[in-house]
Amino acid sequence: MTEWLSRMDELMEKYPGKYLALIGDEIVSSGDNEFEAYTKAKEKCPDKEVSLVYIPTEEETVTLL
Repeated sequence: MTEWLSRMDELMEKYPGKYLALIGDEIVSSGDNEFEAYTKAKEKCPDKEVSLVYIPTEEETVTLL
């Protein structure tokens, strides 16, 4: 589940404000809320463990100097 961290800039452009459902390092679905992302993922992969992560919008990110 760490591969997506190295792609955070790319993910913030593609999925701002979305929840991603991950199985391992693979993004299997996205949604506007946790339930939507999780439900889509379980429909695709019912026997797999799903992890969720929120991708913030640019406005939600804070840059520390």
